Parts: sequence; structure tokens; C-alpha cells
Amino acid sequence: MFPTILFFIFAAVLIGAALGVILSRNPVYSALLLVLCFFNASVIWVLLDAEFLGIVLVLVYVGAVMVLFLFVVMMLDLNLERLRREFAGYWPLTVAVAGFAVFAMINVIVVKHLGGAGLQTAPALAANYSNTRTLGVELFTRYAYPSQVAALILLVASVAAIVLTLRQRKGGKPQDIAQQVAVRAKDRVRIVKMASEKKL
Repeated sequence: MFPTILFFIFAAVLIGAALGVILSRNPVYSALLLVLCFFNASVIWVLLDAEFLGIVLVLVYVGAVMVLFLFVVMMLDLNLERLRREFAGYWPLTVAVAGFAVFAMINVIVVKHLGGAGLQTAPALAANYSNTRTLGVELFTRYAYPSQVAALILLVASVAAIVLTLRQRKGGKPQDIAQQVAVRAKDRVRIVKMASEKKL
């Protein structure tokens, strides 16, 4: 009973933080609320006896990916007013996708329950069960190729983020490495010969 109460509490906080991510006007606040989403999702994983996934969610996403997101958001110098005007035309598509997601959740939770399938609880795990070993076996056997595709997509996203931060900006002072390497000492230093002063 107590794990069920904890699940609903953290699930409610997770939904609220997720709404804050998409409704916040400040992109930095959105990123911080996304960190809160990851923490709550990690607790839910732990409640489902998937400790490895919960720890990885905190260490990888909160500790590395979200730091990268914050750096990208702060370095891109986004024009928020222009983005809001551009995204205003996508509200019908957003509502359609959200409606489909809600319909899918209602279909899984309500329709199957009323149809007699019921909400089945997960079977008890053995004392020596290791979800880390099970995930490793599945990842490197059954899902080897999808994991490689996901790694390739993340690599492309990382390169794109780096390219976006290196774009030319007004008022910036970019360095020309070739010009700096080609500098000669005699072009920068001038030796002036002066007559020595007489001692009084």
C-alpha cells in the first residue's frame, strides 16, 4: 500500500514538472524542471525494482546530459519572442499528438481493465535477481543494433549542438588561427637604437 501511495505522489510531481517544462517562458527554468522530472522518474524506477535504471537516469541524464543542455541553452542566446511566434502555428499538431497520447493511456488503463483483463501486478523477483545482468544480456544480444542506432543519433545531435555554438555573431572577435601561426617576430617587434645619455 505504501509503495502505491509513493508512486502516485511522485507521478503527480512528475506530471506537474513536465507541464512546467513546456509551459515555462524561461528555457533555463524548463531545463531545471526537466531535472526534477528525471529525479521523479528515477524514484519510480526504484519503486519498480529497477535500481540500475534509476541510478543511470540520475548519473547520466541529470549529471551529464542536462549540464550539456544548460550550456547549450545559455550559449545559443535564443530569441524567445521569435521562437514563440514561430511555434504558435504548431498548436493544432501539438494538441493532436497530446490527444493521441491521452487516448493511448486511457485505452491501456481503462478499456483493458473494464474488458476483464485487469491491471496485472508484476511477479515477485527472485532473491538473486539482477536487473543489471538482464539489461546487459538484452542490450548486447536482442537490442544490439537499435542501441548502435541510438548512439549514432546522439553523436549527430552532439555535433549539431557544437556547430550551433560556433556560429558567427555580431560584435564577436573570432580568432584566425592560420594568421596567428604565420606571425613573424620581426613584424611585431621593432628594435630602436638610441644614443646613450651622457653622465652629468
